[in-house]
Amino acid sequence: MPSTEHVPVMPAECLEQLALREGATVVDGTMGGGGHTRLFAEAVGPTGRVIALDWDPGAVERTSEMLADLKHVTPIYASYAHLPEVLSELGVESVDGILLDLGLSSDQLADRERGFSFHADGPLDLRFDPTSGEPASKLLARLSAEHLADIIYQYGEERLSRRIARKIVERRRQEPIETAADLASIVRSCVPRSKNHRIDPATRTFQALRIAVNDELHNLEVALARMPSVLAGHGRLAVISFHSLEDRMVKLAFRDSEQLEVVTRKPLVATAAEQAVNPRSRSAKLRVAERVAP
Repeated sequence: MPSTEHVPVMPAECLEQLALREGATVVDGTMGGGGHTRLFAEAVGPTGRVIALDWDPGAVERTSEMLADLKHVTPIYASYAHLPEVLSELGVESVDGILLDLGLSSDQLADRERGFSFHADGPLDLRFDPTSGEPASKLLARLSAEHLADIIYQYGEERLSRRIARKIVERRRQEPIETAADLASIVRSCVPRSKNHRIDPATRTFQALRIAVNDELHNLEVALARMPSVLAGHGRLAVISFHSLEDRMVKLAFRDSEQLEVVTRKPLVATAAEQAVNPRSRSAKLRVAERVAP
């Protein structure tokens, strides 16, 4: 049976905030390694239903096998932005809860053929769905230094974005930038390592390119606009973000929606104990809103 390296973030908080009851129908919009999915399945019981989406076909195949013992879990290969269409095809009118965990799966980081790890010697891809779109290596090969700098600054909040972009353009004139290790070495030559060495200098640039390649902010914007309509009255939407741009989008969408009422005035964060055992949770922010009864 396949295994997973992924550890779900803030599992107890997600269960508490979604207030799942036995027999409820809930959506895990970012199935990943299936950690949250299994918790939800246990919470709603065999009379309930969990619809688990992921736009990474590898994750769907792997996690479907891991969750095969849970007959009330329905894995779906689709982006969460297409949730209304997915529910319509399943004959589901509304759901009692939705979770989006916007972070990168540890299983994706471990897959050296995807390029998510800084040390990977495989292709620099960075796509969640490797069957569609353009890999990061092709993006680096065709964009101007100005455009690359804008992406790295806007999506990665990297203050040395222009220096990095110029270095990328200089290097690609000599040879293609095809692996994650290639790109990481370029960025490290431009960005001084932090004093505590906890965060790799390449982190922000890789994050920016991943967001650009997958059009993540647009997908999130679409999803936040569409998801309230598929929630049942008093159903809850929970979003875990790891990036300030994502968190701000969630905050404003919840605040401005006529269909939602904000539950978490301030985002919830992982406990010190969780951060100690799961460093990925350090930057996580959980916001929750409830569907106003029609």
